[in-house]
Amino acid sequence: MMLRNIIFGCLTFCLVVLGYSCAEPEVVEEHPVMEIELSEENLERHIAELASDEYMGRMPMTRGGELTKEYLVNELEDIGIEPGNFGSWFQEVGLVEVNSSSGDQLNVMGGSEPFTINFGPEYVIYSQLMDDEISVEDAEIVFCGYGVVAPEYGWNDYDGIDMEGKIALVLVNDPGFAIGDEDLFTGNAMTYYGRWTYKYEEAARQGAAGVIIIHEDEAAGYPWAVVERSWSGPKLQLDMPEAALERAPLQGWVTSDVASSLFEISGQDQESLFESAKSADFEPVPLGLEISATMNNTFDHGVSQNVVGMIEGAERPDEYIIYSAHWDHLGVGDPVDGDSIYNGAVDNATGVAILLEIARSVQQMETPPARTLVFLFVTAEEQGLLGSSYYASNPLFPTNQTVANLNVDGIYPFGPTNDIIVIGDDQSEMTNWGEKIAETQGRYITPDQQPENGFFYRSDQFSFAKVGVPAFYGLGGTDLVDGGTEVGKELRQRYNEERYHRPGDVYDPETWDLGGVSQDGQFYLRLGIKLAESDDWPEWSDHSEFRAVREADMIEKEDVME
Repeated sequence: MMLRNIIFGCLTFCLVVLGYSCAEPEVVEEHPVMEIELSEENLERHIAELASDEYMGRMPMTRGGELTKEYLVNELEDIGIEPGNFGSWFQEVGLVEVNSSSGDQLNVMGGSEPFTINFGPEYVIYSQLMDDEISVEDAEIVFCGYGVVAPEYGWNDYDGIDMEGKIALVLVNDPGFAIGDEDLFTGNAMTYYGRWTYKYEEAARQGAAGVIIIHEDEAAGYPWAVVERSWSGPKLQLDMPEAALERAPLQGWVTSDVASSLFEISGQDQESLFESAKSADFEPVPLGLEISATMNNTFDHGVSQNVVGMIEGAERPDEYIIYSAHWDHLGVGDPVDGDSIYNGAVDNATGVAILLEIARSVQQMETPPARTLVFLFVTAEEQGLLGSSYYASNPLFPTNQTVANLNVDGIYPFGPTNDIIVIGDDQSEMTNWGEKIAETQGRYITPDQQPENGFFYRSDQFSFAKVGVPAFYGLGGTDLVDGGTEVGKELRQRYNEERYHRPGDVYDPETWDLGGVSQDGQFYLRLGIKLAESDDWPEWSDHSEFRAVREADMIEKEDVME
């Protein structure tokens, strides 16, 4: 804590010396941006084109993906935007498609009775390691609570055990969610410790042979069908040396019913185990069960691209506001009601359309904003935020010169709203900025309605947050101008249940109301311009896990300047 205070004090001194301010943002009512109206006709044109069957679901490294990038470059060139990568529109992202197969069943040995589970409806396992064959032999299953090591909370679910050759069986989400104590982690709001990606990374750091997550609908924020669909069949990942992958040989999930059976045949009381996992005094519990599995992998190496354009700042061109939206979707998959094209109209043709229309609007302004605006269309978000992760690790614009990231993803077509939901609303001062912009539209901010689901960690703003860049993710609320919250919540729930990540996510001119898409686009336009015209540098909240990263990055910047 003392080191943190010293770092913060140094940063504060540097910011004061340089004139950087964290003052309350002013309303932008007299700025010319207030006169700009986004074109619903253009938004509709972009969405209808990108979500059409011709683009085959915009999967990276397919013909549909190539068509998408061609469309983006053509539109940006027509608008008059400059390429953002030293004269190129593209940042290459090396990807590899991994097809990991392991058989149809898994036998669990050592319990009170033989136990066999079925791939798909009961479990999924796979490997991301770059070997043709990965075997785990007679690996003991150890219940490791939430699989969390968080020194700042005095928490270590792996304390006292050597996990080499063992399988960690862990709960999804984090202890704060389980207890609901606001003083533990962040209470009901998920931290990164609750995400499956973290649990895979930590198990690898512990030297485990594998990690299996126990799925629960409420704690995960999605049903088992999403897990089964996402982790069956080929998957893309960044093409990097195996040594750079923080992954255990075996990764997977089991249903909560399967987990209950595992505890039963091991002679353990599930309720007692789950209760003990809520305490920092938890100790791992070997279950006396073993599994063996062989995963055969095939690989298809390729390259996709992030598409990047920019409008150079008139006064401080080396300070950057980065707009981001992912251009990809899920491609062609299992048919639903005879349709196998996952068009991704809401997710995320809407976000792409908004960025294109913001770029057109800013380009037509008489005077460019003071800071540089970057328009970053990232690849492979649906495969695990791969394009934005690659950008964050290989930034075209230094992170300590990047003021903020504004991410647009999945804007609902249900018409204008009185509110705008901010995901991760307590993470940074960006919410204060968003509140001022909402006021200019006669709207109000609604906090994240499902913080326990960790949506802040599930879209591209998270990649920027991990490297310290204050990141904002908002989308139209549920308080519809025409229908209120009763109608708005019902429409959103229906979309999530019937269309999200399904072939039904298509553009329908008969039922879509683009007024809300335009409204949210205007919100992002005003927010970006306000940040670009300001001298201020928004900061993370004191409790945010990303604050220390930003402080260190900014101090490094000042050291270089000296």
